[in-house]
Amino acid sequence: MTMQTRTLGSTGPQVSALGLGCMGMSALYGEADRAESIATIHAALEAGVTLLDTGDFYGVGHNELLIGEALRSAPAARREQALVSVKFGALRDPDGGWSGYDGRPAAVKNFAAYSLQRLGVDHIDVYRIARLDPDVPIEETVGAIAELVEKGYVRHVGLSEVGAETIRRAAATAPIADLQIEYSLISRGIETEILPTTRELGISVTAYGVLSRGLISGHVTSDRPLAANDFRNFLPRFQGKNLQHNLNLVEALRKIAEQKGASVAQIAIAWVLSRGEDIVPLVGARTRERLGESLGALDVTLDTADLAAIEEAVPPGAAAGERYGAAQMAHVEL
Repeated sequence: MTMQTRTLGSTGPQVSALGLGCMGMSALYGEADRAESIATIHAALEAGVTLLDTGDFYGVGHNELLIGEALRSAPAARREQALVSVKFGALRDPDGGWSGYDGRPAAVKNFAAYSLQRLGVDHIDVYRIARLDPDVPIEETVGAIAELVEKGYVRHVGLSEVGAETIRRAAATAPIADLQIEYSLISRGIETEILPTTRELGISVTAYGVLSRGLISGHVTSDRPLAANDFRNFLPRFQGKNLQHNLNLVEALRKIAEQKGASVAQIAIAWVLSRGEDIVPLVGARTRERLGESLGALDVTLDTADLAAIEEAVPPGAAAGERYGAAQMAHVEL
């Protein structure tokens, strides 16, 4: 297949129309198969996927090491086309707990030094703090990343899960390539204020959670058990009556998918792709099978009637439950 491409903002790089989110290969969704994870990254690169997304805290460094191994073992031509986007700043402890976020300039440079080593690269393509540090002005954090850009250790500045005011302040400090934030059929909060702001400022959106952590993939059922260490056990949308309500939305979406000769996941991804050339969905495939299904979304064309049917099946605000628990929601869109 010939991969479609999009550009990250007015200052960022050209990337594949779909990116690969690698978090699930190391953390939060239960055990992952290392060999299959590396094979999936290789398959993504072979298919023309150029954007690999990670966080230095995914598996406490494991995910960066995994990506580094995958890049080293990939054919040179594929390795050279890969662009790595890294989130930093989340503080962990040996028990697996979370202790906040650190956006101090000295910490930014420290995090970057470790990421470069684990990834085995001489630069990071897009670098962003995972969540706003409430104790550090965004200008200081972005300014530190901009210094890394000047020195060649980072190519582009990104943002993650921040609101419109913070986006404006960051953009006044340094050119911003993209905002990484959750966006899907059942997570459309950015459409009110955040998306208009990024478009005004020439900033793209790399959308994660396009399948709402598998909830609207068509592969989740109410009786399917999750591993004990799968963080979806604690997400409101996967609990009790919320889960059944949300799966009813998926069944409505399935009818549309069947009419299009596509899977539910492909329709959900295609919908995000349809929202604009400035939006790049990140698919969190952990296996080659799921990757192949996700890539199939690029062949799905949604016309006006399709989009209207999707809106009717899953209207804005239709989901039951917040996308995170209260403690985590307190750190997003600030």
